[in-house]
Amino acid sequence: MTVPVQTDTKPAGLARRFAAFLYDGALLFGVIFFAGFLYSVLTRQDHALHGRLGLMAIAYFVVPGLYFAGFWTRSGQTLAMTTWHLRVTDVAGRPLSWVRALLRYMFSWLWFLPALICFKVMGLQGGAALTGCLIAGIAGYLLVARLHPQRLFLHDVISGTRVITQLPVRP
Repeated sequence: MTVPVQTDTKPAGLARRFAAFLYDGALLFGVIFFAGFLYSVLTRQDHALHGRLGLMAIAYFVVPGLYFAGFWTRSGQTLAMTTWHLRVTDVAGRPLSWVRALLRYMFSWLWFLPALICFKVMGLQGGAALTGCLIAGIAGYLLVARLHPQRLFLHDVISGTRVITQLPVRP
């Protein structure tokens, strides 16, 4: 049985999208942990530094990309987006194709990439400096979305997508 839903055509609020972002991060921790374990077993990794680049590419880039693109193309919602009643669509309100979903995933790295580049270029070291750079980068990314007339994130503008609110209809 399907539950009737009410779709709002306006982009969802920043607070709701950011809450889903944090929740997806917590869920993704388990997915990445399992992917790392599976990679270590399948490649017979006997030392933590052997195959490190392959592990990083698979666990931190490929697996999350398949996680997000798979959910976005199937239902338009990750597990966190379902909880927060959000759905990702293209600008016309249609479900995402695999190409558009992968583009959105690639451009969503703009959340982190500038902060990681600054961390590296400035020669900073340590977890506290990395955390500070990431917090500053995420805050800057949220500010850019706040300045957009429709409150869209940069990766949504570039990839031609948007996140809308989809609340269940109350009987």
